Amino acid sequence: MELLETERLILRSWSENDYLDLHEYASDNRVGPNAGWPAHKNEEESKKIIEMFMKDDDSYAIVLKSENKVIGGIGMHKRTPDEKFKHLKQREIGYVLNPKYWGNEYVPEAVKALIRYGFDEMNLDLIWCGHFDFNIKSKRVVEKCGFNYKFNCDKALELLDNKVVNELFYNIFKSEYYSV
Repeated sequence: MELLETERLILRSWSENDYLDLHEYASDNRVGPNAGWPAHKNEEESKKIIEMFMKDDDSYAIVLKSENKVIGGIGMHKRTPDEKFKHLKQREIGYVLNPKYWGNEYVPEAVKALIRYGFDEMNLDLIWCGHFDFNIKSKRVVEKCGFNYKFNCDKALELLDNKVVNELFYNIFKSEYYSV
């Protein structure tokens, strides 16, 4: 994955040395369950997740330049939420942020950088983003970044004992992005 830079952030590949920063926020119960996974129990679990990120190569560490610290993660995942668009080149953006940094517009800044990268460099036709109905913070990010609501559906979260949640999906087409 290519390194991306915004005014305040660096989006870069994960490094094994990032596990402490990841664990700091991934062990917080306000983070994982809002994204569909349980809070990390220990630093070893965070190390294993970073190994997975490095292998999959579709997730970035969000680094706050002023602190040179990983404050979250964001990815461009190979998913197709709506099968009627399976013929299009598409990705789904997902993100998490350390609660200590909530309310500073870091995630919209990172999402906008990925949207630009997705359309300009990856030549995507369509980018998706979603959130669970109870995750109001993610809903605000989606709205700020220009995504359009498309549909919602119930989903069983395997990593959270098959808890059923309602997920809302939004997207933006390349043509919509460039017409703004």
